[in-house]
Amino acid sequence: MPARVHAVLVVRPEGRIPAAPHLTRTLEALAAQTRPVDALTIVLCGNDPALTRIAAGSGAEGVITASAGTTFAAATALATPRLTGDAVWLLAQDTAPDPDALLQLAGALELSSSLAIAAPKLVAWDDPSEIVSLGVSLTRYGRAVELAAGELDQGQRDGDADVLGADVRGMLVRRESWRAFGGLDPALGGADEGLDLSVRARLAGDRVSLVPAARVAVAGDGVAAMARGRKRARRRAFAERTAQLHRRLVYAPAPAVVLHWLSFLPLALWRTVAHLVGKVPHKVIPEWGATLLVMARVAAVARARRRIRTVRTVGWSRIAPLRISRAEMRLRWETDAAESDAPVRTELKFFVGGGAWAVLGALAVSALLFAPLLAWPVLGGGGLAPLRATLTQLWQDAAWGARPLGLDVVGPADPFSALLALIGSLSPAEPSRAIVVLWILALPLAVLGGWFAATRVTESSLLRITAAVAWALAPTFLAAIVEGRPAALLLHLLLPWLFFAASVAHRSWAPAGAASILLVGVLACAPSLAPAAVVLWSAALVVVALVAPRGIARVIWLLVPSIVVFAPLVWTQVRLGNPWGLLADPGVPFAGDEATADPLGRALLAAGFPTSDPGGWGALTGGPVWWIPLLVAPLAALAVLSVLTPRWLTATGLLLIAATGLATAFAAVGVAVSFDHAIPVPLWPGSGLSLAWLGVVGAAVLALDAGIVERVRVLRPIGAVVTLAALAVAVAPSLTAMTSETPRAVLTNGPVSTLPAFVAAEGRGSTSVGTIVLDPRADGLRVDVVWGGSATLSGQSTVEATRTWARPADQELATLAADLVTPSSEDAVAGLAARGIRFVLLESGPGGEDDVIRGARLTAATSLDQRNTLDSVGATTRGDLWRVTADVQPRAALDDHQVALQRLVTGASIGVLLVALLLAIPTAASRRIARRTPRTVGPVRGGTR
Repeated sequence: MPARVHAVLVVRPEGRIPAAPHLTRTLEALAAQTRPVDALTIVLCGNDPALTRIAAGSGAEGVITASAGTTFAAATALATPRLTGDAVWLLAQDTAPDPDALLQLAGALELSSSLAIAAPKLVAWDDPSEIVSLGVSLTRYGRAVELAAGELDQGQRDGDADVLGADVRGMLVRRESWRAFGGLDPALGGADEGLDLSVRARLAGDRVSLVPAARVAVAGDGVAAMARGRKRARRRAFAERTAQLHRRLVYAPAPAVVLHWLSFLPLALWRTVAHLVGKVPHKVIPEWGATLLVMARVAAVARARRRIRTVRTVGWSRIAPLRISRAEMRLRWETDAAESDAPVRTELKFFVGGGAWAVLGALAVSALLFAPLLAWPVLGGGGLAPLRATLTQLWQDAAWGARPLGLDVVGPADPFSALLALIGSLSPAEPSRAIVVLWILALPLAVLGGWFAATRVTESSLLRITAAVAWALAPTFLAAIVEGRPAALLLHLLLPWLFFAASVAHRSWAPAGAASILLVGVLACAPSLAPAAVVLWSAALVVVALVAPRGIARVIWLLVPSIVVFAPLVWTQVRLGNPWGLLADPGVPFAGDEATADPLGRALLAAGFPTSDPGGWGALTGGPVWWIPLLVAPLAALAVLSVLTPRWLTATGLLLIAATGLATAFAAVGVAVSFDHAIPVPLWPGSGLSLAWLGVVGAAVLALDAGIVERVRVLRPIGAVVTLAALAVAVAPSLTAMTSETPRAVLTNGPVSTLPAFVAAEGRGSTSVGTIVLDPRADGLRVDVVWGGSATLSGQSTVEATRTWARPADQELATLAADLVTPSSEDAVAGLAARGIRFVLLESGPGGEDDVIRGARLTAATSLDQRNTLDSVGATTRGDLWRVTADVQPRAALDDHQVALQRLVTGASIGVLLVALLLAIPTAASRRIARRTPRTVGPVRGGTR
């Protein structure tokens, strides 16, 4: 047995856990050893009076004080000069050995002269039956692997003595080996210190052995708490990655060191993607921090390699048999997955539960009701317009830069344009046809989204179908279809999926990532919902902080992509002094049949109808429509009664969604922040009503699912049928608007382009073809500049639509237009050519135009005919067209500052959405987590979901 054992006890208070009780227990355990230590040196890191008093009364041969930030490796180095005897025992304030621990460890060293390190079995501080660490190994790529961490101690690992390494806590090391090895490597950052010391011992030809009979209780706040403590995942990830990269450079053959060093940055990028896909985003920042730190510490790597060269007597082949193979790692993962996979979630039952049949039924109904659309290449009317002819132009409209409308407009695109570009990309040859297909698939897609959203509320197949149909019969959704409102239609299709993902975002990063992307899409379609989104997000943050604080980071993330994507638009509007313009509906400014701000209009809003003609019954019958809102009463009554069910807490959340949406609709009705030339265009109140409808339908389904009285479940199908029948009657005219003898929908076939076919052909492949459009009206000469072959839906800009003042470019455009239509003015065509404008279009007058305006239009045509540098193309279906014959200069390109800003905006938006997408991609681990949680949300009988 070694003649003397010198214990080194390092006290490193972490701050979260009081160190004094742990230190007291550790000192008492040392005093109770059947084989007492011969000398004790305490290294006290920090200035804690209580710890100082305890250390002073410990009987230690010396107490060394050091700064609070001293690492465990540095602390042991301070004590090394004082070491006496034959062995050093490495302890911390939270390592309390069993009474015979030192006896067992010292006995192992005595029995084998080749044994340099003896390591104990580490068990949990408060539960000795749980193994914290019993042996550490390495994978092929240098990752440290605990061999028995977290297992229940049943003696199953006591025969595994010969291992590659072990945890540093409680190690007993021969003093001559300790000095020869150079102690612990401070560059490891507090992780894998025992493993690294063991590797050096193996390379020196010595042995490392476990002594399972020697048990040491550990709490996790002593040695390398940043690497072992479970409550500081980010610090632990940084320490572990730092140690892994440092060891990679230290252990590599000399010719490969530089190659490893050069690979660190690409590897960090790859692992960043892997961390996001693996749903561990908290490791991304530590990954880059550790990479940059290790790359900068060349001297530390050189010192560590020198230590190995000094003691090495055998080759690395000595270590190879003790590494963990890929097959063993795969077996470990499969075993862990099998042991942790305790399914709680029930089957989805989309097919056997009738969900698929409901979607197919809605598709059949849609094909029947919207049969005329099947032959249309482009949808027109209402707020619709064609898309670009090519995908390149479509995505140009979605990027920051020169806008496709206006003389000299450079700025951010509406996020809605990116959504349209994504939809148009589904039909690369004819992007506009994708909108036609979307209109035909709108009903089945609404049923599909409503069905999946209902899975968060009920397990009943009948009620899921009820919710799906009720969502598709929403008056605001059908009004959006009939009136040609693409943003409102897409909003209604996205909202149930946002609810589906966001309601469980606190559980896992996969739904949080998906919900953050869907929220961008929802706000892109309806910016007026931003205040409601912030209110609901804040409420969710408070609830999660109280009941599931580990999910706070995931809930916070929900807003991050939206903030980044909308930042350029927000900055532009605020800089222009027009923050209210941020609420404007995207797309073509369209003032339809919105509900008014009077009491009658607000009553209709409260019933869920966004138009002054509820459900289209007024246009159909011409009679009174006061009874139509009463048909929504069964749904509303069920929603209110839901708070009386055992699931009242979930019902309260759903009613909060309904109230927030209704408040948004009430605040938006009658408010105009955008303009169609000089005509104010009010906000669409249906956006808020879609959100309110989501909450109301969810609450009503919950009432039918939970039941006011347990014995009246027989009323569930009756309530579902009555509710759906009433809704179907309320919106029947809207459903049949396209099939009646006198169609009541504003949808039309086309136009393919808002400009003459000659211009459309010229601008099909380019957005640099400019056309000035002149339109004399009673309120003055309307003038605009269109770039490309058509004014498009994706080319609209809320920044332009909400402006209330003229810019210098607007004044220049007004001057050019006035000169063009005034016969006595000087030739203004040169100004058009200098600006890159190639065509002049004098639009045809609307029907019922008076003689004065007709005369102004004829005067303008005469003036244009007299311009020598204008060549008349002739009359077209869009009006009279002239072509500029002078040398037309290319449209002004972006300057260097604008190009840099374009790249920054585009890169930031794509980057944050890519991160969210990587988080949203499901993995085997995320699916296992999902299976262990119920599909529905909120408290239920028997527990919390």
